[in-house]
Amino acid sequence: MQTTSEIRSLRSQVKAWRQAGLSVAFVPTMGNLHEGHFSLVDKAKTLADKVVVSIFVNPMQFGANEDLDAYPRTLQQDQQGLSERGADYLFTPTVDTIYPNGLGSQSYVDVPEVSMGYCGGSRPGHFRGVATVVTKLFNLVQPDFACFGEKDFQQLQVIKTMVRDLSMPVEVVGVPTQRDVNGLALSSRNGYLSDEQKQQATVLFATLNWVKEQLLDGIKDFADLEQQAKARIAAAGLVVDYFSIAERNTLRRAEQQDSELVILAAAFVDKVRLIDNLPLDCK
Repeated sequence: MQTTSEIRSLRSQVKAWRQAGLSVAFVPTMGNLHEGHFSLVDKAKTLADKVVVSIFVNPMQFGANEDLDAYPRTLQQDQQGLSERGADYLFTPTVDTIYPNGLGSQSYVDVPEVSMGYCGGSRPGHFRGVATVVTKLFNLVQPDFACFGEKDFQQLQVIKTMVRDLSMPVEVVGVPTQRDVNGLALSSRNGYLSDEQKQQATVLFATLNWVKEQLLDGIKDFADLEQQAKARIAAAGLVVDYFSIAERNTLRRAEQQDSELVILAAAFVDKVRLIDNLPLDCK
């Protein structure tokens, strides 16, 4: 696996692949990789001849009180894991490479409506940062396919909407959430949790499943289900950020006639914010 932090080197390699008639899949990450990230690489390898992975901790998507400086950087470990998993190329740009004129002078991409509420409401400006850096990375890598985890469901919908609205020649592929044996969705932030807190956090997935069962049983009082779910999560000692039942493609609040749904949740275990979701088809 080749590694570079230089745009020129990346573009030269992608150009050579293109001239050889090879297709390219892309996995953008912020590093500190776990099995969830590696499952994206596995999927990418089934889609294209070559797989590019990026590691870039994007300051534009972090808020003023968030953990940018504390975000774990584990490049050597990540390189080894990616090499073992069969990635072909790793792009590790610096902040100055991505934002040479600084964040204040950087053009940005906003994706309306689908960015609103949920994580977008809790983290103002977050999805502007995500959409902007993904647009720039897409321009640099020019992939045929790009793989994103379904755990960050709102992010996935933001990227899909952006690609469609801006006519980008990229197929965005969602990859199912990877979980530990207790059902907790894999996340880089899980590293901040003690074993006891990880066990405590399993209430999030358990509650998502409980609500899914109610919906599949035909219960359609969404507001009541959301309130019951929040109470269950709070009773386990977590602080609920949001718990919502939404239409899966637009992420607007679900209505009685909707059949493609997603249940979205976020909660704090101490200072660690965890997110999770469950999609379902409801007749």
